Amino acid sequence: MKDILGNFKFLAIETENQIKLTYGLLSDFNLEVLEKIGAKDDYIDNLKTTIENACFSRIATLKPSINQEIINRIRAVHIICVNLERIADFCVNITRQTRYLTSNAFLQQYDYKTMFTIIQKSLSSITRVYDDNDLTGALHICKAEFELDRMWEENFKILLEDLKQGEGVTDLITTIFIFRYLERIGDSILNIGEALLFGIIGDRIKIRQFEALEKTLSESGFDGTLNDIDFASIWGSRSGCRISKVSRKKPSGFKAQGIFKEGGIKKIKKEHENICYWESLFPGLAPRVFGYYEKYETASMLVEFLSGCTLDQIILTEDAEVVSNVIFILEHTIIEIWEKTRNEMTLKTDCMKQLSARLGAIKRVHPEFFRPSFNINTFTVCATENLISRCQKIEESLLAPFSVFIHGDFNTNNIVYNHEEQKINYIDLYRSRQGDYVQDASVFLVSNFRMPVFDPDFRERLNRTTLFFFSTFKRFAAELNDTTFEVRMALALARSFFTSTRFELQYEFAKNMCSRAHFLMERVIAHEGKPWETFSVPPAILLY
Repeated sequence: MKDILGNFKFLAIETENQIKLTYGLLSDFNLEVLEKIGAKDDYIDNLKTTIENACFSRIATLKPSINQEIINRIRAVHIICVNLERIADFCVNITRQTRYLTSNAFLQQYDYKTMFTIIQKSLSSITRVYDDNDLTGALHICKAEFELDRMWEENFKILLEDLKQGEGVTDLITTIFIFRYLERIGDSILNIGEALLFGIIGDRIKIRQFEALEKTLSESGFDGTLNDIDFASIWGSRSGCRISKVSRKKPSGFKAQGIFKEGGIKKIKKEHENICYWESLFPGLAPRVFGYYEKYETASMLVEFLSGCTLDQIILTEDAEVVSNVIFILEHTIIEIWEKTRNEMTLKTDCMKQLSARLGAIKRVHPEFFRPSFNINTFTVCATENLISRCQKIEESLLAPFSVFIHGDFNTNNIVYNHEEQKINYIDLYRSRQGDYVQDASVFLVSNFRMPVFDPDFRERLNRTTLFFFSTFKRFAAELNDTTFEVRMALALARSFFTSTRFELQYEFAKNMCSRAHFLMERVIAHEGKPWETFSVPPAILLY
């Protein structure tokens, strides 16, 4: 590690010196300086390669379970060094532009010097911030990019106005390129700052996400500093949101753990509104919101971290008594929600429309799942997309007799059970709305089916759970005289089976789900013209 850090500091010094030399060249056009910059570039490239090889070799000897902090620090060095070498390359690019300037005096009309001052200040602090684990210093380095962006935009507007005059066009275009390279140096400085944050807190986080966390914690009433926080990424959602767990390094009992979510304002704001609405309907069902913050096109919130396990974990890992208990509580929770939020107005469903919207994503993963139309003697087999189109027309004539407030993404991993408190919680509530209960029911059933678990004993557990809830849903429909329940369920299951294939790379399993989707759609089309109340979904379609 000592050799890595030694070379890292040499690289930082050499890169900073390239910035100084480049600034000097632009100030007085000294050709000797131009040669020095070019000569140093190869040395910097080689030094970066040496550090890179040493980082990879060192990481290969470490066990993540024991040495994760050291590994994170080495990874941070690697990212920083890649960007230092990139900055040095930008210096060379800037020097090459000077040959197109007609005079040194022309460039002096524009404020490039302040940008160099910001760059040099940031570079000079990198090794100190790394050595001291200086969180504030890392944030200052990140924020330098914002100032460099602002100066690039200001100078670019001035240069565009000057171009309109039609004089000194070559000089003006060259100057634009020089400022653009300075702005790109700012991008690399931001990468360095975020790498320093990673080395300090142990998780990759962008500066806007860090600022959002800071503001959201403040909104929650948190009275410590960010140095008091442990931050651990949980996952990045498919919608692009960042989801992480935050906690005090020394738990105090006050909101000691929470889930931090940051992303586009539309999604986070909607989820915040939905959580609040769920709380008004069923207090305690959704996690509490500790803090919420909006800025420009993004938003963030800190919500309660719910202790317990997700339903899929329980079904596969707990004993029969616990599984039986959670199924009993979940059944009563679902029925209570549906009964309490039922609205007697009829509702159009759109499962086939949802499927159509996801066909592109499915094709990118499994293009072979889309069959063309073909004939078997006098019988014509419908092409996949024609099958979906025909089912969509059928669905337009089917109305759900009532609506309920649905979860909207009712997968088993969005249901949390706390055995000690005998309590069910719903999470990930962005898509909650008034809708057809068949939407939630079908997603729930297929989320059980699509678990890539093939051990016979575990599969039997999943099958029993699926059949139990399918019977529960059928009974609920019968009690409310929902005569089109099964045909709507067939279309909803077809949608869920088919769309699930885009997340499954195990070909045979994905193909199995695709075949079930086709079977259900064909079964619906074959029943067209007959009373829909006589249609049935064969339970075996849900078993694997």
